[in-house]
Amino acid sequence: MEATLLPNPKDTNATILLMGLRRGGKSSICKVVFHNMQPLDTLYLESTSKPTTELFSSLIDLSVMELPGQLNYFEPNYDSERLFSSIGALVYVIDSQDEYLNALTNLSMIVEFAYKVNPKINIEVLIHKIDGLSEDYRIDAQRDIMQRTGDELLDLGLEGVQVSFYLTSIFDHSIYEAFSRIVQKLIPELPSLENMLDNLVQHSSIDKVFLFDVNSKIYVATDSSPVDIQTYEVCAEFIDITIDLDDLYIEDSNGSQAKNSNSKVATPKELKSISHLSNGSILYLKQMIRGLALVALIRNDDVRILNDGSSESSIGTQERSLTIIDYNVNLLKKSLMKMWENSKLISRNEQYEASEHPSTADLGSDGI
Repeated sequence: MEATLLPNPKDTNATILLMGLRRGGKSSICKVVFHNMQPLDTLYLESTSKPTTELFSSLIDLSVMELPGQLNYFEPNYDSERLFSSIGALVYVIDSQDEYLNALTNLSMIVEFAYKVNPKINIEVLIHKIDGLSEDYRIDAQRDIMQRTGDELLDLGLEGVQVSFYLTSIFDHSIYEAFSRIVQKLIPELPSLENMLDNLVQHSSIDKVFLFDVNSKIYVATDSSPVDIQTYEVCAEFIDITIDLDDLYIEDSNGSQAKNSNSKVATPKELKSISHLSNGSILYLKQMIRGLALVALIRNDDVRILNDGSSESSIGTQERSLTIIDYNVNLLKKSLMKMWENSKLISRNEQYEASEHPSTADLGSDGI
């Protein structure tokens, strides 16, 4: 029988493998997160019949591969060993509104195989479709799934395997929060990014800051303070508002951006937005590199005084504060560019070494 070809993750990409039983919600997750589809529109999606791959470039090049739930990838005609050896994270989707015992058995079998092939793999479990469950039942379902999964892995002799669990739904921001944490584990520069954002917060009077991938609303990094879901939602929605407002501006007859009167060459417009909220907070957005945007929440006592009828001095203080933030954010942007350039150099060196010393899996393989 001829070997079935599966998508081969590129060595330069951090790859997430999305698996789960049929009708578990994998395709809906991909469409909502990576294609901005409205959640209700996913009700008309057909079941996935073949492997699909989503690609997007951020601080890292990321691949998300969705595998159909009805196929058995441990049959001889699938090169599953090569597939699992080349991914960074295995994301298994469990439908919390359905009977999930079969899903847990399937998960344990996959984890056993994947961990033996790739001990460094991150195992992530999405307890999905929680929007139809009461708050108490969500907690009970999570506790039961975690307990049963632990028992299954213990019976298989895999007590050292770390598994992360997330309660998710496409009807709120929980799916974005889960994917953000999953993606962050695949970013080698994450500690440096967090340190840079901590310094920004410390020296700029910022309450909370995120580094977002604009298209997917996944945050690839944030400062070390705890993430409040309401703050995340406000910052994520501010991206959509800024983009919608930016689209209202028209281009000139030549299809280019408006030109500066002192320049003969049109320069691309850098996206930036500042919004003053009624509670005294400031939302700050600045375009960074490779589809990233920095979004910060600033709480300023001077702004609250201003809303109550303040003096000119508070306005000046606010402007000076934003000027300092602009300066520090520009320094951060330069550091991000250097970090990305260094990561590209390391990636090229790894590719060169791999070409000089190919692995046995790459020699004469009829699989992926």
